[in-house]
Amino acid sequence: MDEAEKAQIPGEVFRVIAPRDQRSQSNFVEFRNDNKIVYRRYAGLYFCACIDTHDNELACLEAIHLFVEVLDAYFSNVCEEDLVFQFYKVYAVLDEIIMAGEITDTSAAHILHRLELCTCLGGVARGSIDASGSIGVV
Repeated sequence: MDEAEKAQIPGEVFRVIAPRDQRSQSNFVEFRNDNKIVYRRYAGLYFCACIDTHDNELACLEAIHLFVEVLDAYFSNVCEEDLVFQFYKVYAVLDEIIMAGEITDTSAAHILHRLELCTCLGGVARGSIDASGSIGVV
């Protein structure tokens, strides 16, 4: 798949899911040849995942919900600006939930704890050492 075709995918996905009626249609849509789009709308934002036809749609839908739940807790009431301007943190949250296309953890508490540890370790890595040899977290 070349770059031009990759660039068309987000618009194509949006054209498929945006006009759908949330109350009477499912959150699963056939997409291209052998894929499905699983999506969920939260306020004005759509969270989408493209999966194979043989993957479990409900598990993916729950993973999307878990992702949003963890984002909400991590950012203390997440908003669109958090997703745009702190995208690297969003990717870190996603990496704690999904690895190599597989769901690795379904406990929001465990995921938030690991993110907290990563934040602390990242702070130590950027920290400073004072005259006494103590590491200060920035």
